[in-house]
Amino acid sequence: MDCEGNLVANKILIVDDAAFMRMMVKDILTKNGFEVVGEAADGAQAVEKYKELKPDLVTMDITMPEMDGITALKEIKAFDPSAKIIMCSAMGQQAMVIDAIQAGAKDFIVKPFQADRVIEAISKTLG
Repeated sequence: MDCEGNLVANKILIVDDAAFMRMMVKDILTKNGFEVVGEAADGAQAVEKYKELKPDLVTMDITMPEMDGITALKEIKAFDPSAKIIMCSAMGQQAMVIDAIQAGAKDFIVKPFQADRVIEAISKTLG
């Protein structure tokens, strides 16, 4: 809530190299009252946008060109240890998910996304 007691939407940065995936996540989030403040297509962009936008939460794809999600996660956590990041992974990426959790990710969601699981993970992380 802001100082007038109004409910303030949580600001979220969506990171995925696939534009249709970003659109899908954005759609789920905006329908559920979250504000998408930015999007990034790779890890390097994610780090830049995080520093610029200071979102409340980041959804981060693991496998991306330029810089992968785990490297970006580590860079963001080095910049802001309190950063809240949820990893997005395809099936069969368990080893990478474990790496991400050990590097400071708060949760993970598996593709294809189910809207209720996305909202559950985000609500729990923002808690």
